[in-house]
Amino acid sequence: MAVHVEPQPLNGPLPGGQAGATVAVEPLVAGHVDFPRAAMVDQGGSFKTLRLARAITSAKAAESVPVPAFLIHHPSVGPILVDTGLHPSIASGGSENFGGLANRFGRPSLEPGEDVPSQLRAKGIEPRQVPVVVMTHLHLDHSSAISEFRDSTFVVSAAEWQDAAHGSKPALNGYRRAHFDLAFDYRTVDFDGEAVGSYATFGRTFDLFGDGSVRLAFTPGHSAGHCSVICRLAGEDFVVGGDAMYMAGQLDGTEPLPPRPFDAHMLRRSLQELRLFHAQFPGATITPGHDPDFYARVAPRFE
Repeated sequence: MAVHVEPQPLNGPLPGGQAGATVAVEPLVAGHVDFPRAAMVDQGGSFKTLRLARAITSAKAAESVPVPAFLIHHPSVGPILVDTGLHPSIASGGSENFGGLANRFGRPSLEPGEDVPSQLRAKGIEPRQVPVVVMTHLHLDHSSAISEFRDSTFVVSAAEWQDAAHGSKPALNGYRRAHFDLAFDYRTVDFDGEAVGSYATFGRTFDLFGDGSVRLAFTPGHSAGHCSVICRLAGEDFVVGGDAMYMAGQLDGTEPLPPRPFDAHMLRRSLQELRLFHAQFPGATITPGHDPDFYARVAPRFE
């Protein structure tokens, strides 16, 4: 069943931008899920689908991977969030939030105080003080805690909303509609619209506040409307790659791509844009989706 809430199109920048603004970014690890490496990195060989199904359903093949979110500090807009991490209730069991099947195979885990709202409060920020939440996409490990930000404006690509909210077999495609079928303020970006332009190596981007500080880059492939987020720091840019790549090695080509993305061709195109950006700006940070080694050593703040 499709969702009941209707988003509004975002045809121009949100208010609050400031000419020449730069931002700071804090990566947050907001829980973990069990995910087999075979689902993140193609192992090659025949019977790929069968091997992948066995890996997903086998506890022995599972690897605990981080679920990141990102706090962006904008000088005039205020705190901005990218993705929401796992819902606080998962600290005491994930079946209600994740659903029975996803909880069984994904085995989400969250330490007390590790959820994004708790981490924000530790920094002196209440969830209601977050004016904007950008969603790289709406898979359940990214959308799990949307309900905790009822006063925020949520920004997501129009293509992602269409597939997540109205596509067939949502659970099999990674969506849990209960996470976002809420009477919240959703705004969708049409990356074929007039407000979309290129930036550096990215063909289609949207300037979120009209000041160049935060841009959404259309990087589909992992999901129908996946976006990455380009943040202008005082130094080098910081790019939230989202799940355009799971592992850092997929950016530099030392590891194969995932075996079963939503659209393998579009994923390769999106990853190529990220690779070209990395080559053009080698000092920029580009985050992978769920790389345990990357998030174990990532700096607490970039500015």
